[in-house]
Amino acid sequence: MRKIAAALLASALFASPAAADTLRDAVAKDMPSLLTLYRDLHANPELSMQEVKTSAKLAAEVKKLGFDVTTGVGKTGVVAVMRNGPGPVLMLRADMDALPVEEQTGLPYASKVRATTPAGVESGVMHACGHDTHMAAWVGTARRLAAMKDQWSGTLVMIAQPGEETGEGAKAMLADGLYTRFPKPDRVLAFHDGPMPAGMIGYSPGPALANVDSVDITVRGVGGHGAAPHTTRDPIVLGARMIGALQTLVSREINPLDSAVVTVGSFHAGAKHNIISDEAKMQLTVRSYTPEVRQTLLDGIARIARGEAIAAGVPEDRMPVVTVREAESTPATVNTEAFTASTAALLTERFGAERVRRVPPVMAGEDFSRYHLADKSIESFIFWVGGVPQAQWAKAAGDPTKLPALHSPFWAPDPEATISTATEAMVVGALGVLKKKG
Repeated sequence: MRKIAAALLASALFASPAAADTLRDAVAKDMPSLLTLYRDLHANPELSMQEVKTSAKLAAEVKKLGFDVTTGVGKTGVVAVMRNGPGPVLMLRADMDALPVEEQTGLPYASKVRATTPAGVESGVMHACGHDTHMAAWVGTARRLAAMKDQWSGTLVMIAQPGEETGEGAKAMLADGLYTRFPKPDRVLAFHDGPMPAGMIGYSPGPALANVDSVDITVRGVGGHGAAPHTTRDPIVLGARMIGALQTLVSREINPLDSAVVTVGSFHAGAKHNIISDEAKMQLTVRSYTPEVRQTLLDGIARIARGEAIAAGVPEDRMPVVTVREAESTPATVNTEAFTASTAALLTERFGAERVRRVPPVMAGEDFSRYHLADKSIESFIFWVGGVPQAQWAKAAGDPTKLPALHSPFWAPDPEATISTATEAMVVGALGVLKKKG
């Protein structure tokens, strides 16, 4: 039965309500060169805000197409503008950065790059989030729209953004005059590859990705000898109490119909078996969808840390220090209603209901959110394009827990299905905004 279902799914993915047309044929003809570009980008990744060679490659590609190209926006960002008569301004975005992950895919073009993070850690570097597919499809989309100028009118702004993984890039480009030095968009559009069958498209109206906050807690106690714990205020025991209490923020202080996550990802303390340290350090990731829930969580973390310290008898001058890393915070990505509905309808008409599905929002973060938040009159929409090869999806019977996920050293999307679907979808979405009327 599973084999039959898999065969039906594969058939649906690569069928269309209508026969192959000019756009699909053009994308297919372009795929060999786009795959060559993809393999180059995959094999030569660069960390966040270090995308010097990557941005140069993308700038060269769009410059050949007749775009007015500016490099170095927000440090390494690229802005390419094509003016094609009166009409709306549409911005299409791709992100460029890779992750400090040692690749283990076994691909013949796997990354062997090593680099040092801003924290001074040397690591392998990999496009473990699939930004290489984003860039290849961005180039493919630019090529198609440049070749189809007779079919649309308006201004196309294409940006290659640095630093999405660290939450720096969108903020840096906006601060560097993205909306003042260049045409300010009426709408912004992007896609992200994801853990769905390759060639599928998913979208979430409203909140699509979460607020993400990094929080540090320095738990300060009173150290001493491990044989005499009664003379100390043990920060490890205190930290453990905090970890349990923090979960009540979600279970008892947030409306069950709202979504929230408080995860303690790191807990470090002590250096020797028989020494009770005077300090422990905790690192948290905190996720939500609304500003109100976000503030409840952050206020609650500070309150619980202090309250547990008081209960443990920690002196006032040794109270915990709670720090929200504002520079790393990413606001929730909300797909605006009208633009989402109209584009999703066009994608469904184009690819068929079998390939375009409404999906639940996720608790991952995306700084694509900042383009709408910088000016709320700007409509925005980001959608998912599945990347999991069909054979892998069928073998796992569609269970994503049995498959490599984004940020995994094993993440290896099907590049042809992902890039071709994303390119076609981005062109369809762009024409929905810019297509000539009448």
